Amino acid sequence: MFRRLSLTGFIVAASSLPAFAHLNPIEHGSFAAGLSHPLLGLDHILAMVAVGLWAASLGRVSMWLVPAAFVGTMLLGFVAALFGIGLPFVEPVVAASVVVIGLLAMIALQVPTTMGMLMVGFFALFHGYAHGAELGNAGALSFSVGFALATAMLHALGVGLCIGLTALFGGNAGRFIARAAGGLTALTGLLLVTGA
Repeated sequence: MFRRLSLTGFIVAASSLPAFAHLNPIEHGSFAAGLSHPLLGLDHILAMVAVGLWAASLGRVSMWLVPAAFVGTMLLGFVAALFGIGLPFVEPVVAASVVVIGLLAMIALQVPTTMGMLMVGFFALFHGYAHGAELGNAGALSFSVGFALATAMLHALGVGLCIGLTALFGGNAGRFIARAAGGLTALTGLLLVTGA
Protein backbone atom coordinates (compact mmCIF):
# COMPACT_ATOMS: atom_id res chain seq x y z
CA MET A 1 0.00 0.00 0.00
CA PHE A 2 2.74 2.44 1.00
CA ARG A 3 4.67 1.71 -2.18
CA ARG A 4 1.63 2.33 -4.36
CA LEU A 5 0.89 5.62 -2.61
CA SER A 6 4.53 6.68 -2.87
CA LEU A 7 4.63 5.79 -6.56
CA THR A 8 1.39 7.68 -7.19
CA GLY A 9 2.74 10.71 -5.34
CA PHE A 10 5.97 10.55 -7.30
CA ILE A 11 4.15 10.36 -10.64
CA VAL A 12 1.89 13.29 -9.76
CA ALA A 13 4.84 15.41 -8.59
CA ALA A 14 6.91 14.53 -11.64
CA SER A 15 4.11 15.34 -14.06
CA SER A 16 3.18 18.72 -12.58
CA LEU A 17 4.87 21.90 -13.69
CA PRO A 18 5.04 25.27 -11.94
CA ALA A 19 2.39 27.66 -13.23
CA PHE A 20 3.42 31.19 -12.38
CA ALA A 21 4.95 34.12 -14.22
CA HIS A 22 8.21 36.01 -13.66
CA LEU A 23 8.03 37.97 -10.45
CA ASN A 24 8.50 41.69 -10.82
CA PRO A 25 11.53 42.71 -8.72
CA ILE A 26 9.95 46.07 -7.93
CA GLU A 27 6.83 44.44 -6.45
CA HIS A 28 8.32 41.26 -4.97
CA GLY A 29 11.98 42.10 -4.46
CA SER A 30 15.04 40.97 -6.34
CA PHE A 31 15.60 37.90 -4.13
CA ALA A 32 12.09 36.56 -4.83
CA ALA A 33 12.53 37.26 -8.55
CA GLY A 34 15.82 35.36 -8.53
CA LEU A 35 14.38 32.52 -6.48
CA SER A 36 11.51 32.04 -8.93
CA HIS A 37 13.57 32.49 -12.10
CA PRO A 38 15.06 28.96 -12.42
CA LEU A 39 11.63 27.49 -11.70
CA LEU A 40 10.08 29.15 -14.74
CA GLY A 41 11.99 27.41 -17.51
CA LEU A 42 11.50 23.72 -18.10
CA ASP A 43 15.04 23.49 -19.48
CA HIS A 44 16.50 24.90 -16.25
CA ILE A 45 14.37 22.66 -14.02
CA LEU A 46 15.16 19.48 -15.90
CA ALA A 47 18.90 20.13 -16.18
CA MET A 48 19.26 21.02 -12.51
CA VAL A 49 17.27 18.03 -11.24
CA ALA A 50 19.27 15.79 -13.61
CA VAL A 51 22.50 17.12 -12.08
CA GLY A 52 21.26 15.89 -8.72
CA LEU A 53 20.20 12.52 -10.12
CA TRP A 54 23.59 11.99 -11.74
CA ALA A 55 25.56 13.29 -8.76
CA ALA A 56 23.75 10.86 -6.44
CA SER A 57 24.68 7.98 -8.73
CA LEU A 58 28.35 9.01 -8.51
CA GLY A 59 28.53 8.54 -4.75
CA ARG A 60 28.90 10.35 -1.46
CA VAL A 61 31.49 13.05 -2.17
CA SER A 62 30.27 13.70 -5.70
CA MET A 63 26.72 13.96 -4.42
CA TRP A 64 27.64 17.32 -2.88
CA LEU A 65 30.63 18.52 -4.89
CA VAL A 66 29.12 18.10 -8.35
CA PRO A 67 26.02 20.21 -7.55
CA ALA A 68 28.22 22.74 -5.70
CA ALA A 69 30.39 23.04 -8.81
CA PHE A 70 27.27 23.72 -10.86
CA VAL A 71 26.10 26.49 -8.54
CA GLY A 72 29.56 28.07 -8.27
CA THR A 73 30.22 28.05 -12.00
CA MET A 74 26.71 29.27 -12.69
CA LEU A 75 27.47 32.33 -10.56
CA LEU A 76 30.61 32.92 -12.65
CA GLY A 77 28.48 32.86 -15.80
CA PHE A 78 26.10 35.33 -14.19
CA VAL A 79 28.98 37.72 -13.44
CA ALA A 80 30.28 37.33 -17.02
CA ALA A 81 26.86 38.43 -18.32
CA LEU A 82 26.83 41.42 -15.95
CA PHE A 83 30.20 42.56 -17.28
CA GLY A 84 29.06 42.14 -20.87
CA ILE A 85 31.56 39.39 -21.66
CA GLY A 86 30.32 37.69 -24.80
CA LEU A 87 29.39 34.02 -24.61
CA PRO A 88 28.18 32.42 -27.85
CA PHE A 89 25.47 29.82 -28.25
CA VAL A 90 23.95 30.37 -24.81
CA GLU A 91 20.44 29.09 -25.54
CA PRO A 92 21.55 26.08 -27.63
CA VAL A 93 24.01 25.00 -24.92
CA VAL A 94 21.38 25.43 -22.19
CA ALA A 95 19.01 23.26 -24.24
CA ALA A 96 21.76 20.71 -24.94
CA SER A 97 22.53 20.53 -21.21
CA VAL A 98 19.13 18.96 -20.59
CA VAL A 99 19.88 16.20 -23.09
CA VAL A 100 23.49 15.59 -22.05
CA ILE A 101 23.00 15.68 -18.27
CA GLY A 102 19.83 13.60 -18.64
CA LEU A 103 21.85 11.00 -20.56
CA LEU A 104 24.58 11.08 -17.90
CA ALA A 105 21.93 10.34 -15.28
CA MET A 106 20.34 7.67 -17.44
CA ILE A 107 23.52 5.69 -17.96
CA ALA A 108 24.86 6.63 -14.50
CA LEU A 109 28.24 7.34 -16.11
CA GLN A 110 30.91 6.82 -13.47
CA VAL A 111 33.65 9.46 -13.59
CA PRO A 112 36.00 10.92 -10.97
CA THR A 113 34.44 13.71 -8.91
CA THR A 114 36.66 16.36 -10.50
CA MET A 115 35.62 15.29 -13.99
CA GLY A 116 31.95 15.37 -12.97
CA MET A 117 32.45 18.87 -11.58
CA LEU A 118 34.05 20.03 -14.84
CA MET A 119 31.35 18.45 -16.97
CA VAL A 120 28.44 20.10 -15.18
CA GLY A 121 30.45 23.29 -14.72
CA PHE A 122 30.65 23.75 -18.48
CA PHE A 123 26.87 23.80 -18.77
CA ALA A 124 26.46 25.80 -15.56
CA LEU A 125 28.45 28.67 -17.07
CA PHE A 126 25.82 29.02 -19.79
CA HIS A 127 22.89 28.68 -17.38
CA GLY A 128 24.36 31.46 -15.23
CA TYR A 129 24.96 33.64 -18.25
CA ALA A 130 21.32 33.20 -19.28
CA HIS A 131 20.20 34.30 -15.81
CA GLY A 132 22.46 37.35 -15.98
CA ALA A 133 21.23 38.29 -19.43
CA GLU A 134 17.65 38.26 -18.10
CA LEU A 135 18.38 40.29 -14.95
CA GLY A 136 16.26 43.26 -15.97
CA ASN A 137 15.82 45.80 -13.17
CA ALA A 138 16.53 43.35 -10.35
CA GLY A 139 19.38 43.94 -7.94
CA ALA A 140 22.23 41.67 -9.02
CA LEU A 141 23.36 40.44 -5.60
CA SER A 142 19.96 39.50 -4.16
CA PHE A 143 18.79 38.12 -7.51
CA SER A 144 21.89 35.89 -7.72
CA VAL A 145 21.42 34.64 -4.15
CA GLY A 146 17.81 33.77 -5.02
CA PHE A 147 18.55 31.83 -8.18
CA ALA A 148 21.56 30.09 -6.59
CA LEU A 149 19.33 28.91 -3.74
CA ALA A 150 16.60 27.73 -6.13
CA THR A 151 19.22 25.87 -8.18
CA ALA A 152 20.63 24.18 -5.08
CA MET A 153 17.10 23.13 -4.09
CA LEU A 154 16.52 21.61 -7.55
CA HIS A 155 19.83 19.74 -7.25
CA ALA A 156 18.77 18.50 -3.81
CA LEU A 157 15.48 17.34 -5.32
CA GLY A 158 17.39 15.26 -7.86
CA VAL A 159 19.67 13.79 -5.21
CA GLY A 160 16.67 13.08 -2.99
CA LEU A 161 14.78 11.40 -5.84
CA CYS A 162 17.67 9.08 -6.57
CA ILE A 163 18.22 8.19 -2.91
CA GLY A 164 14.49 7.96 -2.15
CA LEU A 165 13.69 5.77 -5.15
CA THR A 166 16.56 3.45 -4.30
CA ALA A 167 15.38 3.17 -0.69
CA LEU A 168 11.71 2.81 -1.62
CA PHE A 169 12.01 0.23 -4.36
CA GLY A 170 15.25 -1.45 -3.38
CA GLY A 171 18.70 -1.16 -4.87
CA ASN A 172 18.36 -2.30 -8.48
CA ALA A 173 14.71 -1.34 -9.04
CA GLY A 174 15.17 2.09 -7.46
CA ARG A 175 18.31 2.79 -9.46
CA PHE A 176 16.51 1.68 -12.62
CA ILE A 177 13.66 4.14 -11.97
CA ALA A 178 16.13 6.96 -11.22
CA ARG A 179 17.98 6.17 -14.44
CA ALA A 180 14.65 6.11 -16.31
CA ALA A 181 13.98 9.61 -14.95
CA GLY A 182 17.31 10.67 -16.49
CA GLY A 183 16.22 9.13 -19.78
CA LEU A 184 12.89 10.99 -19.68
CA THR A 185 14.83 14.18 -18.99
CA ALA A 186 17.04 13.60 -22.03
CA LEU A 187 14.01 12.80 -24.19
CA THR A 188 12.22 15.95 -23.05
CA GLY A 189 15.41 17.90 -23.77
CA LEU A 190 15.43 16.52 -27.32
CA LEU A 191 11.84 17.62 -27.76
CA LEU A 192 12.77 21.10 -26.50
CA VAL A 193 15.77 21.29 -28.86
CA THR A 194 13.75 20.19 -31.88
CA GLY A 195 10.77 22.34 -30.94
CA ALA A 196 8.42 19.36 -31.10
